[in-house]
Amino acid sequence: MLNTFDYGGKEADTVHALEEDIIFGRLAPGTRLVEDVLLARFPVSRHVIRQALYQLEKLGIVTRERNKGATVRRLSSEEVRQIYEVREMLQRQAALMIRLPASDALIAELTEIHRIYSGHVDSGYLRGIHEANDRFHLTMFSACGNAHLVSSIEHYMRLSLPVRANSLADREKLDVSRQHHWMMIEALKRSDNWVLAQLCVDHLQPSKAFYLQEIGTTLTAGETG
Repeated sequence: MLNTFDYGGKEADTVHALEEDIIFGRLAPGTRLVEDVLLARFPVSRHVIRQALYQLEKLGIVTRERNKGATVRRLSSEEVRQIYEVREMLQRQAALMIRLPASDALIAELTEIHRIYSGHVDSGYLRGIHEANDRFHLTMFSACGNAHLVSSIEHYMRLSLPVRANSLADREKLDVSRQHHWMMIEALKRSDNWVLAQLCVDHLQPSKAFYLQEIGTTLTAGETG
């Protein structure tokens, strides 16, 4: 996911640095991304900064408004619910379309990605966790045979980045996540697509519930503060 767009050099370094700050919580939702501040941080031209913000907007983690500039995207509870409704429908359908039992090659590839993911979880390497997680899911859903469906899944994965990022540094949630991954691999070895589909939907719920809870807590604090 982090290398979705074709950019390079200083622009790539700027995009990756800002992307990590946003995904891993160092820049909170709603934070303004002021060009002059970014120019003081990165030794690049204003054009490179603007291109970087454009790429981050395409990733779905930055919003830009005319005369207001760029801000770290903040999702409302209703936006979260709607995004996840679509994710559930897309991922359930893709899981139902995968031919089971899956091929030995797919099982082997997913098992290797899962091994890498688990290693990053154990070491606490956030970028590695994020990249391996996305690679696991896109590799699995690609087995549905419909490239347009997989592209839609990837798009909504991007839109939900602010939600998913909240769980990256939580070891308990990560342990649940990798348990789900292993259960998916085991389901792929069998013949019940409905079991696999339900696993894929259940896998989405912890990060969504946690984000909605955090939103609710923030709103309550704002009302009583």
